Amino acid sequence: MKAKLKMAIILFAALVFGSGCSQEAVTFESLLHEMVDRDALASYPSPFYFTKQFSSYDRGSVSADSAGWFANSDRTMFIRKEENDGREEYVMFDADGPGAVVRFWMTFAGPDSGKGILRLYFDNSNTPEIEGTAYDILSGGLLVGAPLSASVSDLSVYEMRGHNLYLPLPFGKHCKITYESSNISNAGNKGNSGESVYYNINFRSYERRTRVVTFNKSMLADDEALIEEVQKKLMSPAENIETPGLEKQEISAVLGKDASWTYDAQGSRAIRVLSLRIKAEDMPSALRKTVLEAVFDGENTIWCPVGDFFGTGYQIRKSATWFTRVTEDGTMNMYRVMPFKDSCIIRIHNYGDQEISLSGEIGTGPWTWDKNSMHFGASWQQYTHLFTREGVSENSIGSPFDLNFTDLSGQGVYAGDALTLFNTAYIWWGEGDEKIYVDGEAFPSSFGTGTEDYYGYAWGGRSREFSNHPFIGQPDATGDGRPGYVVNLRYRSLDVIPFRSSIKVDMEMWHWQPTYVNYAPVCFYYLKPGGKTNISHDVAGIEAEVALETSDLLPGNIEDGRVEAELMAFSNSCGNKRGSMSIGDFGQVSLSNNLHVLWKDGTPGDTISFRFSSSEDKVYDMAAFFNTGPGFGKTRCLVNGIAAGSVIDLYSRERGEKNIHLGRFQLHQGINTVSFVLLASGRRESDFFALDYLLLQ
Repeated sequence: MKAKLKMAIILFAALVFGSGCSQEAVTFESLLHEMVDRDALASYPSPFYFTKQFSSYDRGSVSADSAGWFANSDRTMFIRKEENDGREEYVMFDADGPGAVVRFWMTFAGPDSGKGILRLYFDNSNTPEIEGTAYDILSGGLLVGAPLSASVSDLSVYEMRGHNLYLPLPFGKHCKITYESSNISNAGNKGNSGESVYYNINFRSYERRTRVVTFNKSMLADDEALIEEVQKKLMSPAENIETPGLEKQEISAVLGKDASWTYDAQGSRAIRVLSLRIKAEDMPSALRKTVLEAVFDGENTIWCPVGDFFGTGYQIRKSATWFTRVTEDGTMNMYRVMPFKDSCIIRIHNYGDQEISLSGEIGTGPWTWDKNSMHFGASWQQYTHLFTREGVSENSIGSPFDLNFTDLSGQGVYAGDALTLFNTAYIWWGEGDEKIYVDGEAFPSSFGTGTEDYYGYAWGGRSREFSNHPFIGQPDATGDGRPGYVVNLRYRSLDVIPFRSSIKVDMEMWHWQPTYVNYAPVCFYYLKPGGKTNISHDVAGIEAEVALETSDLLPGNIEDGRVEAELMAFSNSCGNKRGSMSIGDFGQVSLSNNLHVLWKDGTPGDTISFRFSSSEDKVYDMAAFFNTGPGFGKTRCLVNGIAAGSVIDLYSRERGEKNIHLGRFQLHQGINTVSFVLLASGRRESDFFALDYLLLQ
């Protein structure tokens, strides 16, 4: 009887746990090891898990065909409010196990923000395992030091930073995360006041039979040495490349237009390090027009400009992450593991007109190909001269819209992305949320709260550069709240997103103004053989000239005898303060192209200048169409520094438009300038200024 009973127990356990009982348990230690195991990313996960997200996204976003799809009150939205031991706590996260929290981001606004109490409850316990202020837990070192617990950018005001916790927190049965704050009022409504709470929490949801050992605080002391080792590795990626059997191939070539350098390898191996440096007279053009292409086992999986591939875009910007490193001398390094079963071809191709010089190396090491092995992929595209609003009409300045980063089919994992863009407005460009759909989901399992939140920082145009975190970065923030260049990085480790059949990654284009930008995302992923991306080789994006200043995107060309104000590069003499100059509509006043440029904080003596382009040296008769209204003052015009006409008075009791003849002027082939100097109006109102368009005959 005892033997039969024992056999029955064994059979019952096999039915309940299935193959999962033969797997090693997922533990705090195993997740730490996995975080710094680059090989692990190249194998399809077993046990399988879904990566999902809880966030404070606006709950008015219900479906793509609903009016609230681009709603932007993505703060202080919780699952519910509940009472625990007499405390009122807002529930941010509530998930059944087995699972693991793998990335936790927050930022705040309002009085005494971030000082509320976070509590993490595991396995349905009524007692929190982790308790402390949000700042202390996420970035203050209460659990662990940097970089697993860090705020970015460290050049930004502390309250304007994104607070990131990458310490893995596994749970076997259940996890609940709450926030207690007496400063929150009217939570869950668009008009909430007091403290505003923004959060994104990424977690793994493992297959039901997976064994997961729940986190407890004693593990921090027990695994102190391991934590220290992981922290050290993350901060020194180049020193932790697996070297046994590493074979290096030198990269050395001078390439003219349409020439290529090629590397060919046979056998089952993996690229483990790729280092490249380019020299050219025009480096921005070279970084964009030199393309890295990889064919693994006959499948073309990488096609990307070299600068974007290494996370620097088309200007060298220093950075150091777990997967990439760019140095001040222009050396670019990639530490991704890229396995192949039988063959590998790497090509570096010059699409530009200038000659370029290449130097560097490719290092490969052994790899045992099996059924879970995957090819590394990178797809790039540029939305060139992209207008930031859809549906501009007489009664609307348009609305945000979704941009596709990539659609992948097959089996694989999404491993991160980088974004290079050029902004042309004096205001924040990246209000848009990520929307990630896995395996045909109707509603995204990752719905975020803003592009900067996705990339780990916070508060858009108020942020500063940072490039010292292993998984996130903003090596250049010049264009965050003004015209200029921007690079954002998010590389995934424990927060990679596995998929069984497909993944769709979208990002909202939610710019605060209707204007034009260049917007170029590169996506990184692993796919089993046969997997595909929807992004084709964007040769047109490669061949487009890079934008180094606003006039590269807004040349202000004369078309049909006119130049729209919003299509000219403009600036003012008093500092170009964030939001001081804007593109938009003018209430019920009809505008050419439905848009004008408004300047609202000028004072007498200040100047606003517009740049426009003429195709030839020619004399033009010029007029300007201004907007008028209460608060508008007097101005004087200069064309290429020459005074035009008399004083222009734009004041009126009602909003309207005024056509002013400026005179006849000799314009030069190329860039010309029309400037307006604000004069004392003698009125108490502010001296607003608005230009609709120029008329040239």
